[in-house]
This record gives sequence, C-alpha cells and structure tokens, in this order.
Amino acid sequence: MSQLNTLARVDADIAAGRIPMARQRLRGLVSSYPSDLTLRRRLAEVYRMYGDAAEAGRWMYLEEDRTPEETAAFEARYKSPGRRMKALAWRGPETLAGTAFAEEQLITVRTACAELLGRPVDWDTPASYEAAERIEPDSEGWSLVGVVVGGGIVVGVVGHVWLWVLGVMSLFD
Repeated sequence: MSQLNTLARVDADIAAGRIPMARQRLRGLVSSYPSDLTLRRRLAEVYRMYGDAAEAGRWMYLEEDRTPEETAAFEARYKSPGRRMKALAWRGPETLAGTAFAEEQLITVRTACAELLGRPVDWDTPASYEAAERIEPDSEGWSLVGVVVGGGIVVGVVGHVWLWVLGVMSLFD
C-alpha cells in the first residue's frame, strides 16, 4: 500500500474515531520513512489525542515549533542519550533530516551518546548505542519508596536470621 493510500486511511480512521488504528498506521509509516518529518508530526498529533505528552514530544523532537512541555516529558521518559536514540527511530545520516534544526537535534543526541560511551555510535547500527540505553543519569537520589522497600528487606532478613538462630539454639536445649 502506498504512503498516500495509508495516509488516506489514517484520515478516515481519525474521522471515524479509530485513533488506535490511525496510530498503528502512522507508526508503520514512520518506521518505513523515518526521515519524513511530516509523518512524525502527524504521529505526534495522534498522541496528543491520547494526552500522551511524552510520546507527542518524542515525535515532535526534531521540529523547531515543538512545545517545551512535550519536549521535557520526552526527555524525562527517555533519560539517557541511548534511549533517546532508540526512541527517535532514525535511520541514515543526519543530513537526511530536511531542516537544519532537525539535523542539529540528531547530531546533539548522537554526540551525547558517543561521549557517554566513549566511542562512535551510528544511527544505522543499534548495537553501537544499545549499552547507552541502560545508562540512566542518577539525579533522583533516595526516594521514600526505596527507603521503605529497603527497610522491609532488612527487617525480613534480620527476622529470618533470628528465627534460624533460635532454631539452632533449640537443638542444643
């Protein structure tokens, strides 16, 4: 099916309220045509219908008129440069971006990822940046949930050890 036919179906899906189908079709088109910024913009519009600012920011990340709130939501969800590279789903050189702003954004993300890993990375070789996907900046520190869970684990371990010691002591009584 051609890109124009698929876009016509996307429009029909949106008009009929079949937003998940429109999203699925657009995701397929972006996968097939990753350098088409118009498709990325359309996909961002669909995610706005869902109220998903992070995904809207993801697909508008290469656009100069993106909103700061969506961009911040995208960057908060995909904290490491490796995760951003994967999320942007770009293929080919940055020069295919079509705009100077998009090219600069792609170069910035790729450069940050390369600096983090200490070696060159490439959009067409996901294995070159997969290790950076797992590296998250530690900016949050201790959380209440982490402290409670950690405390619960300590209490559980101490309780088990105490029961074990009591069991061993009862053997010698």
